Amino acid sequence: MRALRNTAVGVGLLVAMGAPAFAQSIVVQGNQRVDAATIRSYAQGSSPEQIRQDLLATGLFSSVSVSQRGGQVVVSVKENEVINRVVFQGNKKLKSDQLEAEVQSKARGPFSRAQVDADVQRLRDVYQRSGRGLASVSSRIVPLENGRVDVVFDVVEGEKTGVKQINFSGNEAFSSGRLRDQMTTTESNLLSFLKNSDVYDPDRIASDLELLRRFYLKHGYADFRVVSNDVKFDEAAGGYIVNIVVDEGRKYDVGEVNVESRIPDIDAQTLRSRVKTSAGDTYNAEDVEKSLQAITTEVASKGYAFAQVRPQGAKDPATGKIGIVYVVEEGPRVYIERINIRGNTRTRDNVIRREFDVGEGDAYNKVLMDKAERRLNNLGFFKRVRITNEPGSTPDRVIVNVDVEDQPTGQFSVAGGYSTADGFIAEVSLAETNFLGRGQFVRAAASLGQYSSGVEFSFTEPYFMDRRIAAGFDLFSKQTDNTRYSYYENRTTGGTLRMGLPITEETTALLRYSLYQTDLTIPNTTKRPYNDCWYPIPGFTPTQVIGGYTAGQYPDCVNNGEASIALKQAAGTRMTSLAGFTLNYNTLDNNRNPRNGLFAEWKQDFAGLGGDSQFIRATGEVRYYRELSDDFVGMLKVQGGQMWGNDLLITDQFFLGPSLVRGFAPGGLGPRDASDPRNNALGGTTYFGGSAEVQFPIFGLPRELGMRGAVFADAGTLFGYKGGFNFNAPYDNCPVTNPNVQTTCLSVYDSHQIRSSVGASLLWQSPLGPIRFDYAIPLSKAKYDQTQYFRFSGGTSF
Repeated sequence: MRALRNTAVGVGLLVAMGAPAFAQSIVVQGNQRVDAATIRSYAQGSSPEQIRQDLLATGLFSSVSVSQRGGQVVVSVKENEVINRVVFQGNKKLKSDQLEAEVQSKARGPFSRAQVDADVQRLRDVYQRSGRGLASVSSRIVPLENGRVDVVFDVVEGEKTGVKQINFSGNEAFSSGRLRDQMTTTESNLLSFLKNSDVYDPDRIASDLELLRRFYLKHGYADFRVVSNDVKFDEAAGGYIVNIVVDEGRKYDVGEVNVESRIPDIDAQTLRSRVKTSAGDTYNAEDVEKSLQAITTEVASKGYAFAQVRPQGAKDPATGKIGIVYVVEEGPRVYIERINIRGNTRTRDNVIRREFDVGEGDAYNKVLMDKAERRLNNLGFFKRVRITNEPGSTPDRVIVNVDVEDQPTGQFSVAGGYSTADGFIAEVSLAETNFLGRGQFVRAAASLGQYSSGVEFSFTEPYFMDRRIAAGFDLFSKQTDNTRYSYYENRTTGGTLRMGLPITEETTALLRYSLYQTDLTIPNTTKRPYNDCWYPIPGFTPTQVIGGYTAGQYPDCVNNGEASIALKQAAGTRMTSLAGFTLNYNTLDNNRNPRNGLFAEWKQDFAGLGGDSQFIRATGEVRYYRELSDDFVGMLKVQGGQMWGNDLLITDQFFLGPSLVRGFAPGGLGPRDASDPRNNALGGTTYFGGSAEVQFPIFGLPRELGMRGAVFADAGTLFGYKGGFNFNAPYDNCPVTNPNVQTTCLSVYDSHQIRSSVGASLLWQSPLGPIRFDYAIPLSKAKYDQTQYFRFSGGTSF
C-alpha cells in the first residue's frame, strides 16, 4: 500500500509540473470516418496540448479538444469534410490537368478552408506566370451528403498580359534597346498575338540576366553586375514592368598573355597555340573559356589527366588592361565515382552522358564539367540543367549529380511566305528534335506554293556510332514552275546521305552523297506554247501551205514564246549521282542576326558516279561582319563558283540573278540565247562577285518592332557557257532559211562584263520570321540581261 501511495504521489507531482501523464485509457469521441485507433496513436505519451496540435496537423479535423477525466484522457474531435471532387470552370487556355497538378486540395482528401484559399492564390500565380496577370480565381464549396463536398474553382482568364516595358538604368556603353535584344523576353507590341516571348516568366527573366552578364563579359566589361531586378504587375498598364539596374564598370582590353606550367614535363610554349586571347584584343570571357578547354584537352592528351588549368587575371583599372596567365598545375587526384542523372522523364540517360568528355572512373576536371553543362543547355531538350558535386565513398572520390528538367521538343509548324522568285508558298511540317528521347532529329514537311510544291523527310543521328558525328538522310520530291523566267517545269525526286564531322569548335566538314532524278518538261499548250516549233499545236500553231500541202515550216512559232534549243535538249528524265563535301568555318556571334564574326564555306561536288550527268562543281562564300558602332553593322561578302565538264546540260550550269547582284531577275544575267527573241538564259560555268552592306536602325521606329534599314552595293559576273551549240550535227549546218523558224543551232551571247548595282533594304526580324525588302538600281549590265528592281522574301513559323 505504501508503494502504491508513493506512485500516486509521484504521478500527481508530474502532472502538477506539466509532465505528460500516462493514462490507463484514451476515450475518443466525435469520430465518424477516422478510426479511433488511429486517433489514439497520436495520444500515446503526450501532453493534452501536444495531442491536440498533432491531430490538427493531420488535416483530418476542424477542431480537437483534449481533457482528463479521472484516469482517462478524453479526445473529442470534429472531422473535416471529405472532398468528393475538384472542379475547374471557365478555364480554356490552361487545361484542367495542368491546374489540378498545382492545387493541394485533392479528391478523397480532407477539406480545409485554409488550403482552398491557398490554392486560389496558387492558381492566380499560375496564370500570372502564363502571361494572364488579370485572371481572377474564386472558389465555391458545394455540400453533399455523408460529409462530402465538391470544391469548385471558378476562373475568368481574361486577356493575355505580357511584359509591357523592360527598363534599364545604369547602362551607358550599350543602349537599352541593344540590351533588350540580348534577352529572350520581349516587350508586348502590335504583333503580340503571333508570339509568346512577351509572357512574363520568372525563370526566363533569370536566364536573361545571365545572358546580359555573358554579353557584357564578352565585350570587355569584366566588372559588370546586375544591381537589382524588380518586376511589378501594373494593372493600369495591363501588364508587367521589368526594371533592371546594372553596374557596367569599365571596359578592359587584354594585356600581357602568358602560359605558366608547373608540371615539369609540360612545356608552356607548346601550349601557346591553344590560347584564344591575344594582347590588345577586347577582353572576352568566352575566349578565356575556350582557351581553358583547349589547354586542358592538350595537357590531358599528354597523360596528365589530373592537371588543372586556372586563369589568373590582373586587372589594372588605370590602364584598362587585364593581364591573363593560364596556370597549368597538377590538381588533386580525385576520381569520378558516379554520375547521377536525375529529373529526366523522357530523355534517355545515354543522351545526357555522351555530352561529357569524362566518365565514371575518370579524373575529375571542373573545366570539362562546365563544358558539359553548356553542351546540355545548348541541346534545347531541357528547361534547366544543373551539375553539382558531393563527396564520394572515399576522400579521393566525387559523385557528380546532373539535374535536368525535360521540356517539349516537338514542333508542329504552319509556315507561309512570299518571294519574288517563288511567289506565295505555304508549308506544313512536323519536327521532333529529341525523337523518342534519343536526341535524334526527325522532320516531315509538305509545301504548296504558287510556283513550287513538294514533300521532304529528314532524319539525323547526332552521335553516329557513339561518336560526335552527325549522320542522316533526306528524301525529297519537288515540283517547280520556271516559266516566268525560262520555259520549263521541273520535278526533282531523290535522296541524300550526309555525315557531319566537327574538326574544331569553329570548323565543320560535311560529307554527302546524292542520287536524284530530274524530269524536265516544256509546256506546250495554247496558253504556254513553248515547244510548238517542234510539236505544232493543231489549230493554233500557224503553218505554211504551198500548193495545198503543208511545207513543214511554222512561221512565227518562235515569236509566241519558244524554249531555247539547249533547253529542249535537256528535256526528259535524267539521273544524277553526286558525291561531295562542304567545309564550314563559323565565328559569328549570332547565326540569325550577326554583328561580328566570319563565316566561310567551301563546297565541292563530283557528278558521274553512275547516272547521266558528269561534271565537277566548286562554290565558295565568305561573309565578314563588323560592328561599326552600337547601332551600325557592316558586312562584306565575296562569292564564286566554277564548273568543269564537256557538253554540260543547260540545267547543270549556274543560273544566277539577285543572289549574285541585286537588281537583276532570277536567271537574269549570264550567257543567253541570242537567236531567240526572248533571249533565254543558258547558264554559265564561272561566276564571282562581292557585296558591301551597312545595316542601321530606322530612326523614329520603336526598336522592339525589329525593323532595320540597310544600304548596299553589289558587283559580279557569270560567264562560260559550256553546253552544246549544234544539236543536229553533222546533218544540219544551221542554214537560216526563215528568221521566224527555230534552227538547231545556238547563237550564244557570253559576256564577261561586270554587272553592278546599288540599293537600299528594309530588314524585319518579325514574329513571322526574317523578312527582307530590297530595292536595287543596276549601274552596269550586259546586253540581253533582265532586271528586277524590287525583291521581297520572307517566311514564318507559328
